[in-house]
Amino acid sequence: MAAPAEETPATTARRLPLRAVLASVALAALGYLALSLWAGWREVAAGIAAVGPAVLAGLLALSLANYLLRFVRWSRYLSLLEAPVPWRINLAAYFAGFALTTTPGKLGETLRSALLKPHGVPPAASLAAFFAERASDLLSIIVLASIGLWSYPPARPAVGAGLALVVVALLVVQSTRLIAAIDRRAAASPHKWAALIVKLCEIVLHFRRCFTLPAMSMGLALGVVAWLAEGVGFWWLLDALGQPLPLSEAVFIYAFAMLIGGLSFLPGGLGGSEAVMIGLLTLHGLPEAGAVTATLICRLATLWFAVALGAGFLARQR
Repeated sequence: MAAPAEETPATTARRLPLRAVLASVALAALGYLALSLWAGWREVAAGIAAVGPAVLAGLLALSLANYLLRFVRWSRYLSLLEAPVPWRINLAAYFAGFALTTTPGKLGETLRSALLKPHGVPPAASLAAFFAERASDLLSIIVLASIGLWSYPPARPAVGAGLALVVVALLVVQSTRLIAAIDRRAAASPHKWAALIVKLCEIVLHFRRCFTLPAMSMGLALGVVAWLAEGVGFWWLLDALGQPLPLSEAVFIYAFAMLIGGLSFLPGGLGGSEAVMIGLLTLHGLPEAGAVTATLICRLATLWFAVALGAGFLARQR
């Protein structure tokens, strides 16, 4: 009988994303099971059953609208960076990146760089577009979270910290003299890490082009509408569960939970976003079971729907 073929490094590399997805799914499943047991699994199960397929389909449609709007923004960034790619190839690579959304800071989504490189997109351009997306998302969520700052003062430091982070980053990347000086010193250095610094400087210079006033306005507008779609879905979900809240409060709770999850740098915000969402819902008078049910359905229809779509697109990549 023939000996089994040895696994090549390329085969191992292809399996790494799948392993990361499976690990994050297993971790989340355990956490969600623990939440359900803590809040009362019978009440949680009854709440999920009461939502109904029509509402669930609507939530998924709003999440899909979020992803497509962000894809339009991504495509625009690549065009600004003079790295356009046919939309079908671009869409497949963009959605495949969602498979690794549950990584710290969503850094796994940089997988798109590897998928687009064979199609003529320089890694510096795709990585710059990725960081432009993260900055634009953070600004968009801060805008939406600002809706409820007047009614929830404890949220102000976190929103202020997120805004300060974006402002400082934008100010730093606008300093071309500083970037050029760092680039020259790194290029003249014999150390191995110097090559990485040179590449980072190249990415930063590309990143700057995504934050001219027209590009920033475009990114922020699309980002606000995209994340508002999921906030409206959260509001709709609460109403379907018989725990209605005003639209402004529901959008604030959703946006603030996403902001804390992002700033925590936890994989996909897991744990942080859920804890904030449940805590704010109970502060607004929802019973623990209702808060846990709304949080679990919301995360399944937003985060995990994206991961499932990404895994499907990733499986089709050669």
